[in-house]
Amino acid sequence: MTTVTDRRHPVARHVQPHVEVGILEEHLLGRYADLRRSARALAADPAFRKVEGLATGEHRERVLRQLRALVESHDVLRAFPPALGGHDDHGGSLARFEELVAADPSLQIKAGVQWGLFASAILHLGTADHHARLLPGATSLQVPGAFAMTETGHGSDVAAIATTAEYDPTTQEFVLHTPFRAAWKDYLGNAALHGVAAVVFAHLVTAAPGGPRVDHGVHAFYVPIRDPRTGAFLPGVGGEDDGLKGGLNGIDNGRLWFDHVRVPRTDLLNRYGDVAPDGTYTSPIASPGRRFFTMLGTLVQGRVSLDGAATNAAKIGLAIAVTYANQRRQFAAAGDDEVVLLDHGEHQHRLLPLVAETYAAGYAHEELLAAFDDVFSGRADTPGRREDLETLAAALKPTATWHALSTLQVCREACGGQGFLAANRIVGLRADLDVYATFEGDNTVLYQLVAKRLLADYAHAVKAGGAGEMARLVAGRAADAALHRTPLVRAAQTLVDVGDTRRSANSLRDEQTQRELLTDRVETMVAQLAAALAPARRMAPGPAAALVEAHQHEMVEAARAHAERVQWEAFTRALSSVPDGGTRQVLTWLRDLFGLTLVERHLAWYLVHGRLSAGRARTVSSYRDRLLTRLRPHAQDLVDAFGFTAEMLDAPIASGVERERQEEARAGVRAARAAAGAPIAEKHLR
Repeated sequence: MTTVTDRRHPVARHVQPHVEVGILEEHLLGRYADLRRSARALAADPAFRKVEGLATGEHRERVLRQLRALVESHDVLRAFPPALGGHDDHGGSLARFEELVAADPSLQIKAGVQWGLFASAILHLGTADHHARLLPGATSLQVPGAFAMTETGHGSDVAAIATTAEYDPTTQEFVLHTPFRAAWKDYLGNAALHGVAAVVFAHLVTAAPGGPRVDHGVHAFYVPIRDPRTGAFLPGVGGEDDGLKGGLNGIDNGRLWFDHVRVPRTDLLNRYGDVAPDGTYTSPIASPGRRFFTMLGTLVQGRVSLDGAATNAAKIGLAIAVTYANQRRQFAAAGDDEVVLLDHGEHQHRLLPLVAETYAAGYAHEELLAAFDDVFSGRADTPGRREDLETLAAALKPTATWHALSTLQVCREACGGQGFLAANRIVGLRADLDVYATFEGDNTVLYQLVAKRLLADYAHAVKAGGAGEMARLVAGRAADAALHRTPLVRAAQTLVDVGDTRRSANSLRDEQTQRELLTDRVETMVAQLAAALAPARRMAPGPAAALVEAHQHEMVEAARAHAERVQWEAFTRALSSVPDGGTRQVLTWLRDLFGLTLVERHLAWYLVHGRLSAGRARTVSSYRDRLLTRLRPHAQDLVDAFGFTAEMLDAPIASGVERERQEEARAGVRAARAAAGAPIAEKHLR
């Protein structure tokens, strides 16, 4: 609430802030506003919009035609260097690409396969020769391509894939081979039907003259897989269609296998590892492990784009559900007149915290996109910054994709039977987004990578301080644990708050208090994990691995807590750049709602660890309810500011049709009442 003092009458009067939708929309669109708008305009074009209910074959061909239309009119090479027809604009390219989810997620993902994976692998893992020979076909779509990394039996464990590429110095070729069924490349977009070539990941095996055979780890190879004229597999290449999926059926996912297929030495994508004609292997990166992660790190854009696309899907679902909830009337709160759904308290509880979390996800994504652009443009491409980018992407991609799935499910239910109709989009989006939690890195595996980085940073901090620092940290943690095991902190909170719940509420809405609560949880979880896993350093590999496995769930939860804090911090930083005061106030309430939702979500942890007293814990929920009441009048403005027009949403219940139907129904009820001469509840006359 904004307080205004009139100098003539020194009595404070309260003015309700409001959201300037146009200003907020521009703020949310961010650095790439024009590119996002152009992509959304494309999404509103019926030629690019998903047609629900198409047969799989029709859907696949429609998406392929749409992809060809993108080549003609949509600047698909934006991320590529000017010499290759692009603008070297990596952030702008992803910003526009992720907006295609509003048209058809199948189009967004198939475009990502072609330009974000297949062509980008040639660009980032290949050298000038590959760029000249192979990129023109890939970027123009003359050569539809697959990205053949994942294997049926190994999934996200790329280092353990079984496909091999053994060098034959007599012919200067690699012999690419799939040794058994579980080593088939699987879930590959473009593999079932349209793909003409693939970037294939395999263990590179070679021997220097007179030396032993050496496995140099996973490398990438450019491999033709089909005759472009007939569509038939080339000799030694085989595969099959993955078939009907739970979503994204506009993409021809399939499997590939290779039976001693010969690949020219020059088609090894050799930026990070090369083989001389005699079989001698060289690499600018001596460590095989670092080389492997460097190669995979060049492909981080897939995770970045999924974070953004998932957040956009959540925005679309919420824009539909909130708009419908502001029009659809059901159940009389007083008298006979029914009220709109969003005036019901439970409806606010379901939707408004999701709006808050989606704002947080959007702001965090903008920071991720900026970090991605800094690294890939070369402005900040150092090993440390690249590692930070990879960790941030690994934290936010799971958080955003899981959030999108849960948000779309709640939106579907909040729209009742209308939400289950395909025409209103939510069920289709939910089905298409389902696999986002699995590809470009399984979400649970990515969280484990984040946890390992958090533990490594913790260990580095301890090591940098030496034995004395370790002793101090151990003593401090022990003292902290002892303190919170006693009622001391809880009693202090109770004494401070006694008789005045407003004191407790004021503390919880304080920015620094929220930061401390979220940060303390992450740091405590990481410190406890580090202590639990410390014995592994002195164990044999087997028992050490077993100890890590025993604490895998705690690793995932620590990473989740870190990601939530990252989103809260991004939201908080964004507040200072909101140009309108009233809008900033509403967004501050929304940020507080997000922060307290996180605290409430993990309230058991805060109580068990003594961070909150029972009284203050109760205040979390009560103040959260007050925030819902404050935010209710601004709900429509907050989702309108996402910037999706009715044409872009393409859902009848969010287009004004529902409002007209409701008004018609209410008019009919009034007429029936008048004719009957007696009050008749609207719910009986709809």
